[in-house]
Amino acid sequence: MTGTMSADHLIIFCTCPDKDTAEKIARLLVESNKAACVSILPNMTSLYKWEGKIESAKEHLLMIKTHKDCYPSIETALRHHHPYDVPEVIAVPVEYGLPEYLHWINSCHSSKK
Repeated sequence: MTGTMSADHLIIFCTCPDKDTAEKIARLLVESNKAACVSILPNMTSLYKWEGKIESAKEHLLMIKTHKDCYPSIETALRHHHPYDVPEVIAVPVEYGLPEYLHWINSCHSSKK
């Protein structure tokens, strides 16, 4: 296996109701150095149970690439700026990654200091 092991990086998934909300939150996270990169996957369909009913919604998925130390501030920002009562916020640790890419994430995170 190639690549570097990493226990310091996360990909955080968050769904948004529309493109404008997704872009607003993505820009906020990158401009504030909470995330190195936020990819927006458009026009996906989510099927879920909410308040006892099965719902379906067109959403945009944010894939937030960041350093684990930024998670608390990202969660706070998502709670504050997201229109959903209970936004999806799921963080997945990065087990392996291209060393240069992981270094770049670190450089974006450290630029806020």
